[in-house]
Amino acid sequence: MNKWRFAFSQRWFGYLALVIGFAIGCVFLSHWQFDRREEAAAEVARVSTNWESDPLQLSDVMPELSEFDVDNKWMSVAVSGQYLASEQLLVRGRPYSGQPGFEILVPFQLDSGRLIIVDRGWVPAGNSQDAPDAVPAPPSGRVDVVMRLKPSEPTVQGRSAPAGQVATIHLPTVAEILNQPTYTGGYGILASESPGVAEMPLAYPKPLLDEGAHLSYAFQWVAFGVLAFIGLGWAIRQEYRLINEADPVERERAEKRKQKVEDRGPTDAEIEDAILDA
Repeated sequence: MNKWRFAFSQRWFGYLALVIGFAIGCVFLSHWQFDRREEAAAEVARVSTNWESDPLQLSDVMPELSEFDVDNKWMSVAVSGQYLASEQLLVRGRPYSGQPGFEILVPFQLDSGRLIIVDRGWVPAGNSQDAPDAVPAPPSGRVDVVMRLKPSEPTVQGRSAPAGQVATIHLPTVAEILNQPTYTGGYGILASESPGVAEMPLAYPKPLLDEGAHLSYAFQWVAFGVLAFIGLGWAIRQEYRLINEADPVERERAEKRKQKVEDRGPTDAEIEDAILDA
C-alpha cells in the first residue's frame, strides 16, 4: 500500500476534484441534451398531428388576443375577412436556402374587427437596396384564408428595423404599430387563400420531422465523464510505474509489456513512418 501513497497527496486530490467537477458538468450537459431531444420530439409530434389537420375556427383555438397554446402550433384555422395591404410589414434578416430576404406580414381584418397577422411568404432581398425589389400584393376584397398558427417571436437585443419593417415577428410590437385590436399570442403562416392572385411570395416548406442528434450528444457527454475518471486512473498508474520502476516486480511487469509489443510486431502506422523516414 505504501507504493500507492503518492496517490493520496494534495496534488492528486486536486486532480480528482477537477475530474469530479468535469464529470458533474458532463451530467448537466447530458440532461440538457435529453431535454432538447424531448422538445424536438414534441415539435415533431405537433407537426405530424397539426400540419394536415382539418381547419378549425380561430375563435375555438385562440379565444383571446394574447393567448396561445403551444399544442396548437401548426394547427390549421380558417378565417374570412380582408387584407389591410396598406399596413403591410416586412420582417428583415430572413434567409432562405442561403439567400437573404424578407417575410411579408399582412394584417388580416376579421368580421369581428380584430386583426390577425398573416405571413404570406418570403421574397429575396433587392439587388441594390435593403428591401425587396418587388412584393406580391395580396388579394383585394373579401378573402377566405387557411393558415397554420405559430406563436409570437421574442425580441432580439440590439436588432432594429427601419420604417415599414420589423426585426422579428414580435406581435406586441406589431400591434403597437397597427394601433388596433390585434392577436398578440400567435399569427398565421399562409396555407391557401381564395380568391388567389397570380403572383405569390415563396411559401416556406413543411418543417422536417427530425429530432436531431440530441440523443447521441447526451450519451457522448456521459461517455466524456466516464473517460475523465479512466484518464485519471491511467495517469495515476503511469506515475506509479515511474516511481516504482526500480522495484523487481514492476521491472518484471515492464519487461512483459515490452515483450508483448515486440511479439505483436510493427503496426501499420509504424511501417508507414519507417518508409517515410527511409
